[in-house]
Amino acid sequence: MTALVFTQTDRTRRIGDEERARILAEPGFGQHYTDFMAHATWRLDEGWGGAEVIPFGPLTMSPASAVLHYGQEIFEGLKAFRHADGSVWTFRPERNAERLQRSARRLALPELSVEDFLSSLRAAVAADEHWVPEATSEESLYLRPFMFASEEFLGVRASHKVEYYVISSPAGPYFPRGVQPLVVWITDEYARAGAGGTGAAKCGGNYASSLLGKDEAAQHGADEVLFLDSETHTSIDELSGMNVFAITTDGRLLTPALTGSILEGVTRESILQLARDRGLEPVEQRLVMSDLLEQVTSGEITEMFACGTAAVINPIGEFRAHGGTWTVADGGSGETTLALRQELTDIQYGRTPDRHGWLTRLV
Repeated sequence: MTALVFTQTDRTRRIGDEERARILAEPGFGQHYTDFMAHATWRLDEGWGGAEVIPFGPLTMSPASAVLHYGQEIFEGLKAFRHADGSVWTFRPERNAERLQRSARRLALPELSVEDFLSSLRAAVAADEHWVPEATSEESLYLRPFMFASEEFLGVRASHKVEYYVISSPAGPYFPRGVQPLVVWITDEYARAGAGGTGAAKCGGNYASSLLGKDEAAQHGADEVLFLDSETHTSIDELSGMNVFAITTDGRLLTPALTGSILEGVTRESILQLARDRGLEPVEQRLVMSDLLEQVTSGEITEMFACGTAAVINPIGEFRAHGGTWTVADGGSGETTLALRQELTDIQYGRTPDRHGWLTRLV
């Protein structure tokens, strides 16, 4: 199979230097978009082709496009980081590429090779390199590769035509308050995903199913919602978009085992390795919510945090549910939590040696 080469013919920027500087001074998260995007098309009888970098802008698609009716789509999320020497890097992109492939298999979409995935990132960031924030902050350029069924067809089958794009957005903190302890609502009404479903795939339907839970959390003054397993409603799955960890007094790092309903987070996997490096014992197992809350109450659990590409690591300070309120330790951030976050971001921004070979240069 021939590797995709993303060509660019139109280099006209849609946003001027002054406006870009204003945006980069306070980017927020997911609010602004760069000048260009990468694109390729897959057809059943041709495979992948038409690789290009084009101006960012609205898409033209038929109202009969399959994605609008059957939700056949997937996406990824990763970041580009400016290092002190001006170079631009990303973090473990091959893991995102492999997860995109797994998601594609689950949603009956064509797989994009790791090589082509990396080529699309390099092409997109090369075109928009001036959008990558300076290395003086923890801001980054958030990259959103996504794929959707574009065939005009209303029958229920896998689409014969698929579009792939990479769009980019300058990013500051995911949570407006920054790195502060989260208040988490434990929902007993909604589930994010079920056994045999799409929980392990990164597809929009999983996030759509989390929105009512997030609304419920907000009604109870919480920042986030924690979903339990759909079968027994007793064990932890994940938050609306983040994996969950707990640290115990005897040096264990607890996190729910991957059951098929939990997304395999790249940040999650990296934290497990960094924990081993610093002498913690990672334990992946079924975590019963009632047991965990007892451990929080007894003080056996000293810290909890949530993690994901967008938020990196955020401490959890309090749980709320219909049955009560539980404060983790003193409700603060936790020394080990913040140390893990600092180490992870130092690697990403090139401030400390990349001893695991996780970084890939884009520009």
